Amino acid sequence: MQVSADQGALLTLLTAVSGVSYAVEVGTFTGYSSICIARGLREGGRLLCLDVSAEYTSYATKAWARAGLDDRIELKLAPALETLQALPTDAPIDLGFIDADKPNYLAYYEELMARLRPNGLIMVDNTLWSGRVVTADDPTDANLTAIKAFNDAIASDDRVDSYILPVSDGLTLIRKR
Repeated sequence: MQVSADQGALLTLLTAVSGVSYAVEVGTFTGYSSICIARGLREGGRLLCLDVSAEYTSYATKAWARAGLDDRIELKLAPALETLQALPTDAPIDLGFIDADKPNYLAYYEELMARLRPNGLIMVDNTLWSGRVVTADDPTDANLTAIKAFNDAIASDDRVDSYILPVSDGLTLIRKR
C-alpha cells in the first residue's frame, strides 16, 4: 500500500530540511513515496529506488516522468538486500526510506546504517501496523512479528536516536549519531 498524502508531505519536508543529496528507497510500489522524496532533494540530488516488481514499478516510472522527476530517480529491479550489500561504503547515503517486505526490515536497516552518513536519516513505514504492535500478539503473523522485533531493535540501538510518529500507519524516524 502506498503512503498517505499527509505522510508524503512529511517525506518531502524531512528530505528537504535534511539537505539530502543521495537517498535510497527500499520498496517503491507505484512511486508515490519516491516522488515525495525526490521533490525534497537538493539541486542535483539522486534517489535510488529498489524493488522487485516490474509490474508495479512500471506505474512508478510513468508517474516520475509526469512529475518531471525521472531525471533524478534511478530504479534497480532486484532483491533489495543484494542491491544494498553491493552499494559502495565510501559514497554515504543521506536518507533511507524502508517500506518493503517487513520480515527484512532489520536487514535493510543494517545495510543502510553501514552506508548512512553521521546525522543521516532513515524513515521506516508501517511501524505501528494499524496499532497491532501494541494490541495484538499473533505469532502466525510474520509481518507483525517482524515489525515488533524491528521496533524493539531500534529502541535498544545506541547508535541512533529514534521516534515513532503516529502518522498514517506509523513512521519511525531514525537519526544516526
